Amino acid sequence: MAGLDRDTPIPTEIKVQQKSRLLDVRFNNGRQFSFTFEFLRVLSPSAEVRGHGPGQETLQVGKRDVDVTRVEPVGAYAVKPVFSDGHESGIYSWDYLYLLGENQAELWADYLAKLAAAGASRDPSATPPEKAAGGCGSSGGGGCGHHH
Repeated sequence: MAGLDRDTPIPTEIKVQQKSRLLDVRFNNGRQFSFTFEFLRVLSPSAEVRGHGPGQETLQVGKRDVDVTRVEPVGAYAVKPVFSDGHESGIYSWDYLYLLGENQAELWADYLAKLAAAGASRDPSATPPEKAAGGCGSSGGGGCGHHH
């Protein structure tokens, strides 16, 4: 179904740690990953975040304080975290979660570089609303008269 094959590691445990804002995932091959809610939110596999093709991605900003209010199972192949900012369209298949875990450091560094290039912030209050909405020259031109 979601591109799973025999070799895809399957989670044996998925634990939401509200206090530390971590999602712990333990796989049946012994690997274990801890994801911050923010990391999962900004790398959501949803069309809303990833777009419908290369270059269509929407940079997620101001998500430092996002929480996961619950995690819903999707069949026997994925989970759907429900985030405190209302985002809940991301379906995280086992292979996607594993890929995120294996590449967490590079993916996070890449995200931080994109944020910096866009002059955006992980903090909700630091992001001008028009930038967060993706309007006003959000293609990197900074076309709303905001110069940092």
